[in-house]
Amino acid sequence: MNTKTEKPGASSTLDTAKLAIAVVLLAGAVVGFYLLAERPLWVRLLELLVVVGVAVLLALTTEPGRRVKAFFSAAHMEVRKVVWPTRQETLQTTLVIFIVVLVTSLFLWGVDSILFVLVRLFTGQGG
Repeated sequence: MNTKTEKPGASSTLDTAKLAIAVVLLAGAVVGFYLLAERPLWVRLLELLVVVGVAVLLALTTEPGRRVKAFFSAAHMEVRKVVWPTRQETLQTTLVIFIVVLVTSLFLWGVDSILFVLVRLFTGQGG
């Protein structure tokens, strides 16, 4: 049983402050990107990326940030467990799908043609 005790207000207040600073940094980076239009594009992009990186690193030091990081780590581990098909299996599956789509489209074309002829026959529009 986990009997870990911590102050509920202290870390959550600090986390809230960190997240607020990260959001302000992101907003400032976007605003600065457009306000500094006289600078070369590559300089503005570099500044934007640096500030976004700092904001992300700051957000990752919070409890929600650690949970997001743990989620992506677990998702990465799950992707590594997937048994991916070989090239031959992929090509064979693609060929089967192509054939099924072709046969289905020919069938629907045939049904549509028959219905078209029947409608023209019943409505008296046939020549």
